[in-house]
Amino acid sequence: MPARMIVLASGEIYHVFNRGVMRLDIFYNAFDYKRFLELIDYYRFANTSVSFSKFRTLPLDQRYTLLKGLRKENILHVDIYAFCLMPNHFHFVLKQISTNGLTVFIGNVLNAYARYLNLKYKRVGPLCQSRFKAVLIESDEQFIHTCRYVHLNPSTGFLVSTPQLYTYKWSSYPQYVGKSIDNSFLNTKELRSFFTNGNSIQTFTEDNADFQKSLAYIKHLQK
Repeated sequence: MPARMIVLASGEIYHVFNRGVMRLDIFYNAFDYKRFLELIDYYRFANTSVSFSKFRTLPLDQRYTLLKGLRKENILHVDIYAFCLMPNHFHFVLKQISTNGLTVFIGNVLNAYARYLNLKYKRVGPLCQSRFKAVLIESDEQFIHTCRYVHLNPSTGFLVSTPQLYTYKWSSYPQYVGKSIDNSFLNTKELRSFFTNGNSIQTFTEDNADFQKSLAYIKHLQK
């Protein structure tokens, strides 16, 4: 496996993304998306005592107690500011908290999800490309524009129209504009600090949608 070109540093924010091997889908239905979200919520913590598969076999009261303890202690690998799950790829904007936390988090989530998918669909082989990409966020401007890029993915990919972007459940965007049940793992304070309210986030995001779509179309033609 080739060495990573950048060192992932604690306290830094990154745009992290990866896609299915050969660009194949990695999510097939709502149950798959929900399992991935559960894995995100569980493996963001640095002090999990059992694997997620083992956690799911515990009695309900034990699972509740374990999760309550993790959330109370709040010892994190990563702090997640934005995400979007697309049929064949995913995006995160997150901060690495613990040493090697980003790599451990992504590795744990993808390994657990691959086992789930392989068992469910009787498939074999790798799920995603060999190494995830991580781009360092170096300024506030880059941060808010990267979050916008991530949130526009369902519109850019023609899964929903831009006015219906808030209906795409597998993204952090609905939560930012007040249209979804909260994802407990999402830290919205950082992005919200640059805007007056959810409406201003919505305007900032959706006013750029057509331009982003045009770039995506040009990129497609150049393949």
